[in-house]
Formats: sequence, structure tokens, C-alpha cells
Amino acid sequence: MPHHDTLTRSDAFRIGRLDAHDQAALVRSGQLDAAGLIDAAILRIEALDPALQALSHRAFEPARREAAELDRAHARAPMAGVPWLPKDSLDYPGMPTRSGSRSRSGTLVAHGHPYVQRLVAQGLVAVGKSAMPEFGLLASTEPLLGPVTRNPWSLAHSPGGSSGGAAAAVAAGLVPVAHGSDGGGSIRLPSSCCGVVGLKPGRDSTVRVRDRHLVEDLLVADGLHARSVRDVAWGFATTHPQAGRPMVRAPSARRLRIGVIEQGLRGAAPHPEVRDAVARTASLCEALGHRVERVRWPIDGDAFLTAFENLWSHLAADAVDAATALIGGRRLEDALEPWTLALGARARALPTRALEDVYAQIAGLPRQLSAFYATHDVVLTPVVSAPPPTIGTFAPEVPMDALMPTMFAWIDYTPLQNMAGTPAISLPLGMSADGLPIGAMFAADRGQEDVLLALAYELEAAAPWADRWPAHSVAAPAA
Repeated sequence: MPHHDTLTRSDAFRIGRLDAHDQAALVRSGQLDAAGLIDAAILRIEALDPALQALSHRAFEPARREAAELDRAHARAPMAGVPWLPKDSLDYPGMPTRSGSRSRSGTLVAHGHPYVQRLVAQGLVAVGKSAMPEFGLLASTEPLLGPVTRNPWSLAHSPGGSSGGAAAAVAAGLVPVAHGSDGGGSIRLPSSCCGVVGLKPGRDSTVRVRDRHLVEDLLVADGLHARSVRDVAWGFATTHPQAGRPMVRAPSARRLRIGVIEQGLRGAAPHPEVRDAVARTASLCEALGHRVERVRWPIDGDAFLTAFENLWSHLAADAVDAATALIGGRRLEDALEPWTLALGARARALPTRALEDVYAQIAGLPRQLSAFYATHDVVLTPVVSAPPPTIGTFAPEVPMDALMPTMFAWIDYTPLQNMAGTPAISLPLGMSADGLPIGAMFAADRGQEDVLLALAYELEAAAPWADRWPAHSVAAPAA
């Protein structure tokens, strides 16, 4: 491996085909230093990101300085020098937190929360921030602030959202790991669209990630997108409240009772290609010796999703209130997107009893789901109801009366785990006829992340995806 001063783009792309564990091994073995890993990531970003627009902020020089310091200190951190991207909503020292919104300034943040501190202590070096839709409120990454992020499998298609920049960057090999946050599917949706692994941990399964917020603390969970299960498992163990928690490293001999649910929470059938991808995944699980049977969620899906939509609207109303205090005399329409404003207005028009219904749904879920999971270890469902949408389908300028039903129908499967505080993982096990990824989602009861990760290792070995790369990536023929 060449010294970092003589790295070529070909070298950088070859490094980019390695996961975080293998990139870290280059430093530990002395084949490359931390500065080399960062220079390689910068070369990849400069070559590929003009087409993808996965980064909302670049921090190349601070990253170079941080890597050089790791080399001078002969750092022995497990992931010393491995490049990563925090999401634009994650406070990271020395970078702005704009959350994809024109209402936010570019003021640099002074401090990060324990989640960031844990990852930095392990040696990860941030090379910038990943793009996201305004305040994470949309399932596509097309903020009016910019950039519009494109799917590395097809530039005409969306990478999903809200962690769309993170998933696109990892899928293309710009960085091996990138932070994602999930309040209604925002890790799992882009993982499915981009063909990467994305774990949404259960409630209270990470150290504090952000400032306290009544709704976000309830709904949002955080994790690392990656192309390998071991990188995701490492990220989960590293940021768990139990310091030094052992990392899941291999499949389990335990055979699981896997329930399969094909229909969405409102009873709609998925797109035929999504249905077929889930059926193939179920057959694979059965071939591996797991017990597979069709089941139904023990909840009123329509009432549940109505409650979720109402709570989601209150998130937008909070964002509007916060922006109003920040923008001075500017018009709200010049600072916030049409979708955010319309969703916030929807919340203000709701009767107070709508919040009662939200709280009733949340209060009933632990009892309903724990009884359900007493007879089923894991549930397999689609991640989304259809393959990745084209750019513009879920853009913030689409009128609310069209955008609301179409987007929430597409994300029909993911909000349950956010309201319930239970874990779920998206695995890149399917592809559409025109070569777009289709993820499979496995969900489990509270505290069962290790079960999901062990199953993910098993499926990764049985149906490997490591050599499957998108057209716009470090492994593309042109590269």
C-alpha cells in the first residue's frame, strides 16, 4: 500500500471497497496511516460526490489535522483514521448543524453529545456531514437548502430519507460508515433504497445523541449505516449505554420463529417486486432452518398510522415555532419549506383529543407487542411498499394533499417500531427488475437487537451482498 502522499485515485477507490474493520486493519498493520485513510476518502468524495451530492458540508482540512494527530500520537483506537459522516442534524464540534433547513445558520457547533464522543474515542474521523431533508420530515433527500441527493444505483432515483445522504455515501463507498437517525424509518428507508445495512436500535439503546426533546426522545433512534453487518454491530455496541458491551460477531445456532407480514399497516398490498423480494427472503430463512409462518400485527393499523401522522405533524409545528424565533423579520416562506409549513399548520388544526389518541396508541403497544413476541421471535416485512421513487416524487414543493397520502403509504411499515421503541434492521437482500435495491426488514421486541444482528450475519453469509455495487461507486467499471 503506498504512503498517503503518493495515493492515487485507483488506490483510494480500492480502499473504498473495504468496510470499516478492514480499513482500520490497514492502519493497525502499518500498511497505511490514518492520514492515508482520510486522504483516500477525500479523493473518493471529490471524484464521486459531484454526481451524488451526498455531503451537505465538507470538513476535509479538520479531518486531515485530526488524522495527523492520531498518527503523531500512535493512536491504538480500534477504528483509528476510519472516515465517517455524521448527519446534518447531529451536533458535531467544528461543523454547522443545519438539519437541511434554510432557517438554520452556518454557525459552528462547539460540543457534541455522548454519542459523538463515543465514536470519536474509537478513532473515527469525520470528513463532513451527510445531506438530509428539512428537519428529517420527508422520505426523500431534496431540501430547498440543497443539495438534492441522488441514488448511486440510478441518478434519476431518490436514495430515500431522511438519512439519504448517509446511505448514498456508504453505498457508493465514499465512507464505510455514516450516522443515521430514525424517527419513522429514516435509517431503514434509505438503507433499503441504497442497498446497505441499517439498524434502528430500540428505545434507550444508545447514549444521549441530541438535546432533550419530548417527541424526538420518544421516536428517534440512531445508528451507523454500513455495507457489512459487523460494522453496524460494532456501531451499536460502541454507543450502547452499557460501556464495553460485547459486540455480536457471528450468527447464532438458535433457530427462530419468524412471522411474515406482507401487507402494510393499513392493509394495502406492496408492489409485486417488493412482495416477491420478501417471499424470497422468507424462503431463504426457511431453508436455513427457521420456522416461518404468516402472521398479522395485533393492532389496529389504520388508527395507529393516523396517530403517528398526527405526532409527525407536531414535529413540524415545533420546527416552525423554533424557526419563527430565529429568523427575525424574514418571511417564514423564505426560511421553511412548503411541506414543513403545511405539516405544521395541520398540527395546529388538530383537536387536543388527537394527542390523547397518540398517547393511547403508544401506551398500548408494549402490552400488545410483548404478547405477540411471546410466540414469534422476529417479524419479516417489507421496508417500503415499493422500490425507490424517482427524484421529485416526495419533493417538499409537492402539494400536501398529494404528498401526505403517497409518502405515508410508501413508509407504511416502519413507524411501528418508532412508536413502540422496538428495534428493526433493513438488509439488502432484494433487487428490482431494473436494478434498484429492495430491502427486507426484520423487527423484534425490546432489547433484542442482538437477535437481529445474529440473524443478519447468517443472511449475509447465505446471500452475500458485499460484491454488489451500484453504478456510481468505487467499484463501477469507469472507476
